[in-house]
Amino acid sequence: MTDLPEVSGLTIGILGGTGDQGKGLARRFALAGHPVLIGSRDAGRAQEAADSIGNGARGAENAAVAAEADIVIVAVPWDGHKATLSALREPLAGKIVVDCVNPLGFDKQGAYALPVEEGSAAQQAAAVLTDSRVVAAFHHVSAVLLLDPAVDKVDLDVLVLGDDREATDTVQALASVIPGVRGVYGGRLRNAHQVEALTANLISINRRYKAHAGVRLTDI
Repeated sequence: MTDLPEVSGLTIGILGGTGDQGKGLARRFALAGHPVLIGSRDAGRAQEAADSIGNGARGAENAAVAAEADIVIVAVPWDGHKATLSALREPLAGKIVVDCVNPLGFDKQGAYALPVEEGSAAQQAAAVLTDSRVVAAFHHVSAVLLLDPAVDKVDLDVLVLGDDREATDTVQALASVIPGVRGVYGGRLRNAHQVEALTANLISINRRYKAHAGVRLTDI
């Protein structure tokens, strides 16, 4: 694997941090020693989520988190994705913004990928946040495993996609602070669609096998 930058001490902000995915990532980064900020439209709910995580995590409104954090992870619901980011363009300018949103629909047959005008959620984020460094990552991490105190290591490779090499290297390094996880470069941002869509397949696998499956890559 390529030598990755030092990321210790970076403050991690998570927009949508009151949901299970955001809260799970926040928990793991806080355990790894990072200052963690949980964002929500409601500061009270954000602080409740932070209190449940402990390890120094703090909660605030999304705008305050976007302004203070060094790196911001977007874990908001898909239906509020574009509006949330549009409202935060100014505080997110110049920052690495990591989009882990999966545009999915659900029906009687299970989960399926939704079409996105820009191509993917990550590309939508890049189209909205023209002054930010948008990276796609953390799509396939099981929130159940992240939140489970009995799970010390998460057996997973995190695919990291983006057009800014320094930004993708930083996010690879950030992923790797979670025990058991590797951050692996997965291509340009234009290839984020199939990574987001693969989540529907993993949901089907998990339902069939009653598991919390992730992705491991061979020969690297």
